[in-house]
Amino acid sequence: MLGLHPTQTVGEKYVRAVLDGAGCLPLLIPSLEPATDLRATLAELDGLLLTGAYSNIEPHRYSEEPSWEGNLHDPVRDANTLSIVPLAIELKIPVLAVCRGLQEVNVALGGTLHQKVHETPGFHDHREDKDAPLDVQYGPAHPIDLAPGGLLARIAGGEVATVNSLHGQGINKLAPGCVVEARARDGLIEAIRLDAPEPFLLAVQWHPEWKVRENPFYLGIFQAFAAACRERAATRN
Repeated sequence: MLGLHPTQTVGEKYVRAVLDGAGCLPLLIPSLEPATDLRATLAELDGLLLTGAYSNIEPHRYSEEPSWEGNLHDPVRDANTLSIVPLAIELKIPVLAVCRGLQEVNVALGGTLHQKVHETPGFHDHREDKDAPLDVQYGPAHPIDLAPGGLLARIAGGEVATVNSLHGQGINKLAPGCVVEARARDGLIEAIRLDAPEPFLLAVQWHPEWKVRENPFYLGIFQAFAAACRERAATRN
């Protein structure tokens, strides 16, 4: 809402990352109920970025657990994104998913989530300090181990990277058809990809869009996405 008016917005950091990191033109797909013709929309696009958000997926979408008091939800976004993920795969549209986007990919393909990672035995608290400056919130938070021979390991040039951490929820059961690309040291899944040669589908729990030109690993993620988008454009055209 902006005042009394419903709005459709996207954070500028995602727009800048698409422009500066991927060299692509960002277009906002509105989340509406009923949804627009998502198939027709995707047919005109060369890639799909699923952004982070303050809201969480409604738990009835993946389990019988009730939601917790104060949990922010966006059921219209749920309806749109959980439909658009399998459609993008069907149409072979490259997908890069960030934070909530990773959770959407996992749920859309049949996986489940931890609603509160910090209250789940064995896991650390992956949330940010909301009172800290943005540069601290989005700064390096913890290391992750990258799957040997995986996409992220190739981008990073090694099997360890350091990422920011700003999430309360995370993957519980991995969706069928996906493989783990990275884990935090506590074992939490931090990145997944589609277990298929195409389309490109990479989902990460952290925020690589943050100051993307200043972080070679983050930039490499967006450049890999861009390369897949250009391949799609060449085929589509």
